[in-house]
Amino acid sequence: MKTKNPKLSSVRQKKILSFVFVYWKRLALASLCMIVTAGANGAMAFLVKPVMDDIFISKNREMLLLIPGAAVLVFFLKGMGSYGSEYLMNHIGETMIRFFRDSLYEKITDLPISFIHKEKTGVLMSRITNDVNIVKGMVSTAVINVFRDFFTVIAFLFVIFYRDWKLALGAFIVLPLAFYPIVLFGRRVRKFSTGSQETMADLNSFLHETFTGSKIIKIFNLEALEKYRFKEKTKQLFRLEMKKITANALSSPIMEFLGGLGIAFIIWFGGMRVINGTSTPGTFFSFLTAVMMLYDPVKKLSRLNNTIQEGAAAAARIFDVLEEESPILEKENPEMLSGKALDVEFDHVSFSYTEGGPETLTDIRIKAAPGEVIALVGMSGGGKTSLVNLLPRLYDVTKGAVRIAGKDVKDLSVKSLRDHISIVTQEPILFNESVRDNICYGKMEAMDGEIEEAARAAYAYDFIQGFPKGFDTVIGELGSRLSGGEKQRICIARALLKDAPILILDEATSALDSQAERVVQKALENLMKGRTTFVIAHRLSTIDYASRIILLKEGSIKEQGTHEDLMALKGEYYKLQTLQSVKGLE
Repeated sequence: MKTKNPKLSSVRQKKILSFVFVYWKRLALASLCMIVTAGANGAMAFLVKPVMDDIFISKNREMLLLIPGAAVLVFFLKGMGSYGSEYLMNHIGETMIRFFRDSLYEKITDLPISFIHKEKTGVLMSRITNDVNIVKGMVSTAVINVFRDFFTVIAFLFVIFYRDWKLALGAFIVLPLAFYPIVLFGRRVRKFSTGSQETMADLNSFLHETFTGSKIIKIFNLEALEKYRFKEKTKQLFRLEMKKITANALSSPIMEFLGGLGIAFIIWFGGMRVINGTSTPGTFFSFLTAVMMLYDPVKKLSRLNNTIQEGAAAAARIFDVLEEESPILEKENPEMLSGKALDVEFDHVSFSYTEGGPETLTDIRIKAAPGEVIALVGMSGGGKTSLVNLLPRLYDVTKGAVRIAGKDVKDLSVKSLRDHISIVTQEPILFNESVRDNICYGKMEAMDGEIEEAARAAYAYDFIQGFPKGFDTVIGELGSRLSGGEKQRICIARALLKDAPILILDEATSALDSQAERVVQKALENLMKGRTTFVIAHRLSTIDYASRIILLKEGSIKEQGTHEDLMALKGEYYKLQTLQSVKGLE
């Protein structure tokens, strides 16, 4: 996802500020601590005059005892104020970051499958990790220092004008020039930061793809190609980072030079006033100390502005996701689906993945009675998976309607609808949890007896008992410690435990060898009993039991009937059967 605009809109800025001001009590206390710190910084410059005039020139012994004590108190207050402001602002920042992470994950999880398929996995991961960390730097670090430096500048300005207002006016001829780099380099940093964050997201996506596909890379001997592609991406990231570093690095020296001009002017003009007797050495050095200490927070503001610009670019990318609108809309008062025996109807359904794009499905008309098994067959790209994805509203139809128990799925509560649908896919989707947790995904409140019963019906109980910790054995990422047949049977056990009246089997046995397929097929027969089932089949030999077979070609229904009817017709289905039989003999 490309960032629409790297600049934060005023609406988005208000949203971030509203998040911050939820914690106004902590913010007020943190501001008080910053004022104490700033006051202590100003007091240090203020104490230079009595040190010079009263101790070193007038040799006042009372002040020799009093001023060191005051200095100790000033440094103590500065330390306490600094600790309090940093702790409180970081607490606000970390709370905000947690909120952003939670909100991003919730939003991405709630968005339809079309959004997940449209975006790269690594890019979405980068939003939650990399981008949020950059915003953290803006909120937790930059905001603290901006507020602290702002109050410090105010404190030093008070000292400067209190000590010598004429000299102060002269110093401020140069000071406004020092703010120019803040604006100039801030814009450049935001631009390069946006490019850098997008490149980092692309790099994360690349890493996810290559680590996932490492077997293919090795078998096809493409390690050198992937290394080259990775180096090209890191080279691009390096260039953007160096441009950002250059902008950051230049801002400080330019401000130091401009500040140096101001200091030179103060030394000349202030020195003349001391020589002429209109000012004392203590007043001059107190003033000079305050000015030199003033330029330091102004110089820091340039770097902090760069950090804020980076954070603004990252926040814009975060809001791009948070403000994404879902095309799967639910009515204000949706109907609830109920029942154990449900019929399904595709009523003149047409579907396109993109608005105004080519139709993937055209005028599909299917009626499935409760408990009927409908097999969907045909060549790849015929629209089989697209059709079943319309049932749980992973996508919405372009024309027509999908009805369950006579109700349009768009009128139903999405949760209620999906509670009545189970699925077993070609690629088993398992999580790096225990066997028990993976089966419980079908029914989180299930008792041990129900879990074991589902495992037995899925022909999984025996091999699970052979694991070191039985049902408590952790199966690895995506079930990496299991064979293909074992993974599939755990997925079947999960679907059995859910006990939904509508079942989708998306080529559930096509990736298995013949021995594993026979066992899984038995488990599937247990799963299909009494359920309205849609079976997407690659191997036609596995669907002889289907109540009805529907052949899809180029998004349209070409043939339908029983196995015997379609074989007798000697059309497309007959050709597919004959072709697979010949391949089987070979």
